[in-house]
Amino acid sequence: MSAWLVGLEGTAAGHNVAMLLALAAAVLHAIFGALQKGRHDPWLSRAMIDLCYGVMALPVALFVVPWPEPHMWPIFAGVFVIHAGYKLAQAASYDRGAYTVVYPVVRGTGPLFTVIGAGFLFGEHFSPGQWGGVGVLLAGIFGLAAYNLRTVTLERDTMVPALAFAVLTGLFVALYTTYDAYGIRATADPFTFLAWFFVVDAWLMPALAWRRIARIGSSELLPLVGRGMIGAVVAFFSFGCVMLATRLDKVGEAAVLRETSTVFAALIGWLVLGEKVGPVRAALMALIAAGAVIVEMAG
Repeated sequence: MSAWLVGLEGTAAGHNVAMLLALAAAVLHAIFGALQKGRHDPWLSRAMIDLCYGVMALPVALFVVPWPEPHMWPIFAGVFVIHAGYKLAQAASYDRGAYTVVYPVVRGTGPLFTVIGAGFLFGEHFSPGQWGGVGVLLAGIFGLAAYNLRTVTLERDTMVPALAFAVLTGLFVALYTTYDAYGIRATADPFTFLAWFFVVDAWLMPALAWRRIARIGSSELLPLVGRGMIGAVVAFFSFGCVMLATRLDKVGEAAVLRETSTVFAALIGWLVLGEKVGPVRAALMALIAAGAVIVEMAG
C-alpha cells in the first residue's frame, strides 16, 4: 500500500486520488465535528476521542509500521507544539463565541493562510483562476459567519475576542497543515508519520480534562467512551485522508477542498440533527462548493 501511494506522487493519477482523499476528509471532518455535539461537553468529548485514538494508534506505531527515522523525532516534537496551540486557541474561541459564528471564521482563514504558506514552503503557486476560486470560497465561508452573527443573541459581549481567537486558530490550522505536510513528506513511509502523529497528539486534551473525566459516573462514562472510540476511527480516516492528499499533490488544493467540510457539516445538521438551513445559508454553502470546484477546475 505504501509503495503504491508513493508511486503516485506527482502523477495525474496521484492528483485525482488526492482530490478524492481531500473530499473524503471534508465529509469525515464534518462527521467528526458532529460527534463532539450532544449530551457531553464538546471538550470532554474531544478529550475522550484523543485518548482513544492515542491508545488505538500505539500498537500500530510500535509493531506495524516501520520505525521513524532519527530525523523524524524533532518533527514530531513540532507537531505536538503546533497542535497544542491549535487546540488551546480553538478552545478559547469556542468558550467566548457562538460555534456557528467562529467555526466558519476558523475554516475560512485556514485555507487562505495555507495556500500562502505552501507557496513559501513548497513553491506552490495558484493560477489567477484558482485565486478567484479561493475568493468565492472565502466569500461563502465568511458570509456564513456574518449571517450567523446577525442571528446570535448569546455571548455577543465576548464576540470580538472570540473572533480574534478564531483568526488565530485559523493561523494554527494553516501552520499545522503545512507543517504536517512537510512531516509526512520527510519519512519514507507515510503511514509511519500517521501512526506516530496520533500517538504524539493524543495526550494534551486528556491531561487537561482528567479531573472532569474522573468525576463522571459509570452510566455516563460508557457512552462517552463509545463516542470516543467512534470519533477516533473517524479521526484516523479524516486526518489520514488529507495528509495523504498533501503528500500526493498540492498542499493548498487539498486544504481548499477540505474546507468544503463547512457544507457537509451544514447538511449533517439539516438531515441528521434537524437544524434549519434556509435559503440564505443554502446559497452561501453553494458559494463554498463553487469556490472549491473553481480551484480544482482552474488548476
